[in-house]
Amino acid sequence: MERPVVAIMYDFDKTLCTKDMQDYGFIPSLNMQPSDFWEKTNDFGTAQEMDSVLAYLYTMIGERRRMGDPITRESLVDCGRSIELYEGVDKWFDRINLYGAAQGVQVEHYVISSGLKEIIEGSGIADKFTKIYACEFCYDENGSAIWPKTAVNYTNKTQFVYRINKGVLDVSNDVDLNRSMPEDDKRVPFTNMIYIGDGLSDVPCMKMMKAYGGTAIAVYQENNKSKVEELLLRDRVDFIFPADYSEGGQLNHTVHNLIKRIAIADELTKENARQLKEIK
Repeated sequence: MERPVVAIMYDFDKTLCTKDMQDYGFIPSLNMQPSDFWEKTNDFGTAQEMDSVLAYLYTMIGERRRMGDPITRESLVDCGRSIELYEGVDKWFDRINLYGAAQGVQVEHYVISSGLKEIIEGSGIADKFTKIYACEFCYDENGSAIWPKTAVNYTNKTQFVYRINKGVLDVSNDVDLNRSMPEDDKRVPFTNMIYIGDGLSDVPCMKMMKAYGGTAIAVYQENNKSKVEELLLRDRVDFIFPADYSEGGQLNHTVHNLIKRIAIADELTKENARQLKEIK
C-alpha cells in the first residue's frame, strides 16, 4: 500500500539561508552593495508601477549587461555555491525523511521562493527537493538570460501549494491544475502540509495553511524576532522558532510531532473507512 505523503514547503531566503540569496555572490559581482542594488530595484519598480519580482529580475539582467557580462545559468549556479545555510540545514532533509519513514509516511520537500532557481541549484541542497518553485530565466542561443521564464511573487506562491496538493507539479500544466478534483483524489491533503517561512512575504501561504488545516511555521534570527512574534500574535502562524535545523532543536522536535500526528490521523481515517466498508 502506498504510504501517505507529508509535504514540507520552504521559502528559501532567510528561511534556509541567512540572507537574500543574491547578496552572497551575484550582487558583489556587480561591484555593488546589496542595499544599493535593492534600492535601485525598488526605485525602478515604483517608477514603472511594476511587480517587485519582475523589477529585480529586470535589474539583474540590466546591471550585468552594463558590465558587458551577460547572466548565464552557469554563472548563477556558481553564485549559489557561496550561500550560507542555517545550522543543521545540510543534514535536515535526510534526517526528517528517515523519521517520516519510521512513522509510515513519505516526506517530500519543496521550495516555494521568490529567489532564483538557478542560484538554489548551486546551494548544495537542491537535490533534497522534490520540486523547486522559484524565479527562473529563459536563455538565448548564446546562453544569455533574456527574459523571466518563471516569476514567483508573494501572492502567486499559493498556486504552487495547489500544485503540490493535486500532484500537478509541471508549471506549464494549467489545465489539470484548474480541473475540479474530488478531495480523495488529491495527492497531498492540506492537512498533510507544513509551510516554513520567515516573514510577511510568506503570509499568503501561511494563511492558506491555517485556513485548510495545514501547519504554518515561522523561523527567525534575533534581529527579526519581533516581526515573527507579531505573526504569531495575529494568528498567521501556528509556531515560531529560531532558524536552527539541528537535531534536538525546537524546530526538529515540533516537526517530528507534526509528522507523528499526520501519521496517526491517516491511520484513524483508514480504520474509519474499513469499518464503514464492512457495515455496507
